[in-house]
Amino acid sequence: MKIAVAGTGYVGLSLATLLSQNNEVTALDVIPEKVKMVNSFTSPIQDEYIEKYFDDAKAGKRQLNLKATLDYQEAFKDADYVIISTPTNYDEKTNFFDTSSVEDVIEKVISINDPHTTIVIKSTIPVGYVDSVRKKYKIDNIFFSPEFLREGKALYDNLYPSRIIVGSYSEEAHKFAELLQSASLAKDVPVLFMNSSEAEAVKLFANTYLALRVAYFNELDTYAEKKGLNAKSIVEGVSLDPRIGTHYNNPSFGYGGYCLPKDTKQLLANYKDVPQNLIEAIVKSNDTRKKFIAEEVLAKNPEIVGFYRLTMKAGSDNFRASAVQDIIKHIMAKGKKVIIYEPTLNESDFFGAKVVNNLKDFKKQSSVILANRLSLELEDVKDRVYTRDLYSRD
Repeated sequence: MKIAVAGTGYVGLSLATLLSQNNEVTALDVIPEKVKMVNSFTSPIQDEYIEKYFDDAKAGKRQLNLKATLDYQEAFKDADYVIISTPTNYDEKTNFFDTSSVEDVIEKVISINDPHTTIVIKSTIPVGYVDSVRKKYKIDNIFFSPEFLREGKALYDNLYPSRIIVGSYSEEAHKFAELLQSASLAKDVPVLFMNSSEAEAVKLFANTYLALRVAYFNELDTYAEKKGLNAKSIVEGVSLDPRIGTHYNNPSFGYGGYCLPKDTKQLLANYKDVPQNLIEAIVKSNDTRKKFIAEEVLAKNPEIVGFYRLTMKAGSDNFRASAVQDIIKHIMAKGKKVIIYEPTLNESDFFGAKVVNNLKDFKKQSSVILANRLSLELEDVKDRVYTRDLYSRD
């Protein structure tokens, strides 16, 4: 089949790579440098499996029928499917995802006027969004299919999906599910068909549960810290209950990244006129945790606060909406000097804080070093490191 993918972030590039094994795939982006990199099989994002597949393609060990373009007409013309994976940031003023990039793609597909093209939205959207655009544009050939990917492991999670969910019962929906199934390496992947509003709800509720899990163990850790208890002992005692389990139980500075903060807020907004307490508490809990971390550090009265990495976990080059950023702002607002070590950042300052990307100099200048996750790089200054990481893992 001929498939177009709009957007080459984690979602778009992993899907483009996955589907180009068996189909003709054209990736569309608005950034010339990213298009150039994809066309030379150089990944513009940090993802172990995408990088491996691209290296294999360059070496002639793997066939990937993939090209990238800046021209939407070239990408969308004669496409069986157009997959939309453009960013949908949360707008605090409207309490709604900014879906303008999604609608821009929809309008471009409609302008080409190819009746056999089906639009599949992979961008995260509010519950009821597909129904609204069907009415707005008077189209039926569109549905939502959520993705469940981790940053840095996006292609791996597409190769070994936990489930495939498609928000339509149509023939095109079943064919799309088969495309994903046939490209995966996992056997017996559960496939669920439902309407698009239900699929949209699955995405938001799944991410909000993960945020709840993070917030729960962070509040456990806050309690232990304030009461002088051993957090690790309590976490292990709780987690060994098989009904609870040991996943997502490592305390952190708060949940962050591109998805969890915006998805929890969007779900809360979708609860308008629906009774709830828990969803709002999850959102508030994360803010409380970040303020607690900042106040704990300020209580040490450090001269210079060093932040080791803006990225929240290993194997990621993305620090959009990371919890660390709010902690930086809180500490700087109290008049403390802040420096940052983030080797993926080329700028000399970030939010007005100096970036020191010589690790030796960073360590020397920092009175206290905040690290969301411990690293062997900090072993020699462990006495000055502030972290809530209990297990040295994400």
